[in-house]
Amino acid sequence: MKKIINFIIVILAVSVFSSCEDFLDTQSFTQKNSETFPKTETDADQLLTGVYAVMSQLMNQEPSASYFLVSELASDDRFGGGGGFGNDGGMQAINHLLTKSVNTFRGFWERNYRGISRATATINALNVLDEGDLKNQKMGEAQVLRAYFYFELVQLLGNVPLIKGTPETVEDAMESPKQATQEEIFQQIGTDLWNAYSIMPSTKYTGVRSGVITKWAAAGMLARVWLFYTGFYEKTSLPINDGGEVTRAQVIAALKDCIDNSGHDLVSDFRSLWAYTNSVSKPDYPYAADAPTWIRDGSNPEQVFVVKCIGLNDWSNTGQNNFTNQLSLYFAIRNDAAKNRYENIFPMGQGWGIGPVSSRLWSQWQTDEPTDPRRKASIYNVEEESRGYTYGADGQMEETGLWQKKIVAIRAYGGNANIPAGTFLNSFWSSDKYESYTGDHFQVGHACDIPLMRFADILLMHSEVSGTADGMNRVRARVGLPGVGYSLAAIQRERRYELAFEGTRWGDIRRWHIAEQALDDMYNSPIFNNGDLTAMKVQGNAGNISARYRATKGGFFMIPQYEIDLANGGLIQNEGWGPESILTEYK
Repeated sequence: MKKIINFIIVILAVSVFSSCEDFLDTQSFTQKNSETFPKTETDADQLLTGVYAVMSQLMNQEPSASYFLVSELASDDRFGGGGGFGNDGGMQAINHLLTKSVNTFRGFWERNYRGISRATATINALNVLDEGDLKNQKMGEAQVLRAYFYFELVQLLGNVPLIKGTPETVEDAMESPKQATQEEIFQQIGTDLWNAYSIMPSTKYTGVRSGVITKWAAAGMLARVWLFYTGFYEKTSLPINDGGEVTRAQVIAALKDCIDNSGHDLVSDFRSLWAYTNSVSKPDYPYAADAPTWIRDGSNPEQVFVVKCIGLNDWSNTGQNNFTNQLSLYFAIRNDAAKNRYENIFPMGQGWGIGPVSSRLWSQWQTDEPTDPRRKASIYNVEEESRGYTYGADGQMEETGLWQKKIVAIRAYGGNANIPAGTFLNSFWSSDKYESYTGDHFQVGHACDIPLMRFADILLMHSEVSGTADGMNRVRARVGLPGVGYSLAAIQRERRYELAFEGTRWGDIRRWHIAEQALDDMYNSPIFNNGDLTAMKVQGNAGNISARYRATKGGFFMIPQYEIDLANGGLIQNEGWGPESILTEYK
């Protein structure tokens, strides 16, 4: 018998959802079992909470190996950054399609399969609910979550195991599943998303959201998966179980349904999507002073799918630290009080300096759209906005002087609301509490939700799938740009600029088959390493980024060696990840 792969956290599912009657030959009237649980909406939510929790853990428990962060660093618009190689070499390696450790994605692997196991057990348990909108809503949430976990896995790691159900016995759980083909994985993803969209009630957004997945998020995820699958693999439809398929026409209809009936909409001012326009910081930040106040998490009509986050004052509650927005910490400017004083980079907060923005993006954006206000709304240029920025603070690497403003630590300056005069506080913006929050912990104070999909993305996907310009031009009109005719080049530019730094670029350049050229453009870009001006160059001994992309068969990363060893022959490593792919020093 093969050893169990450690990600299959299914023994718990078996114990929770199986009756103990065979073991004790008695009936339980006080404990939850498959006959008594779930019966109510509260019961269903208890099950789903554990599945949603994994989604947050994927982002915030180990951000450096999350799909979101990795996809940002692997794209052409960001560099690895961080401190020296000994500290943040893993981030610099990802930027060159290399790795510093053979087990970089072990946590990513384990958590995604934990989410899949929990989602599958939840789907099985929900079958006992009475037919109707409640069952359809909760079943849809679980199916979208399972599809989400699989989609992250297959995009990042390619051929991964497909878990089709919870095991019925301990012996079943001990059997290592075999790798599935990517088509088989996408077939399962397509089935879950199509089922979810088809059954979930058409509940309209009316101004308050709780982070719960809706029919409209299912429609958006279906379109995102369809675009990646048909583009990257050059197919015409997305397979689903029983020989079916999701066609272009069906995706167009689902997106149109969302556009017409969801209640979601674009906000009037692009800047008010981002926390630097909060009412506390805005008066002290000249760029944002005339912007509408930030539309808080939960009441933003443009947020279709988010990861909910919380903020804390300190590290005392370690269990909840995993649910703070750690991407904001990782992407924030690496500074120290001696060199980059807080007031000098206001309203930007302190963090680890991961993901400096490429100067090529800044200049290309200016060339393509010289009047586009989204460029300065999305990128903090220290040469234009800081009050005295110093390069090389705390050993910062691959520094460009450009930092993204969307998912990042934001500071408040004392004298506003309940903040003592003359003090600086780190990012804490969340729901309706931020104006009275007085905590200040730069590592766990970040509470902004992480946007996975905005209504703008729905409109852009509709334009791309339908080959029409209406959705794209609606997005452009919001920022005062003139309408344009539809073309693939136009939609590629629009997605790059509207959705910059929101985790979509890596998937887009791969499915459009423009990744090699786009990635090669990073070389010779000016950067500062520990304060010294140099240029981006090839790292390691595995060739340039184009060679790496071809060697990895389109940008698939390394399956954790730990899992391969544990599977005892049940897993085969992805191509291109031999000894030459290990980055041992930064040149």
